[in-house]
Amino acid sequence: MSLIVKTITRLIVGLVLLFGIYIVLHGHLSPGGGFSGGVIVALSFVLMMLAFGEDVAVAKISRNLASNLESIGALMFLFIAILGFLGGSFFLNILSTGTPFKLFSAGTIILSNISIGIKVGIGLFAIFLALVILEKTKRER
Repeated sequence: MSLIVKTITRLIVGLVLLFGIYIVLHGHLSPGGGFSGGVIVALSFVLMMLAFGEDVAVAKISRNLASNLESIGALMFLFIAILGFLGGSFFLNILSTGTPFKLFSAGTIILSNISIGIKVGIGLFAIFLALVILEKTKRER
């Protein structure tokens, strides 16, 4: 890639990642949530991979770390569901709901958004990484 693409990517990749985290954390207050925020987080890693190559993106988040984070996201979501089940019903909100329109006002919804954001963000990045590796091996043949 050209110097311009790499420079612009360096400038905006952090902002894209920050925006994705914002969407995940404020999904219970505004449109967004775990899935859409996770897609934006994955986009930041995909953008980095497109501009700098596979090696730089994998150096930022290795395959083992990606696999572990995706598993942690799924287990965290399951743990939230089971905690609610122990409280009386599957996915029951067992946390205080707080003041409406404040960041911690939705009980377990924000925790569910975070776990889904981790799962989707890392999962989509892993899919993109697998497609890049598959295409690379096809070209080598």
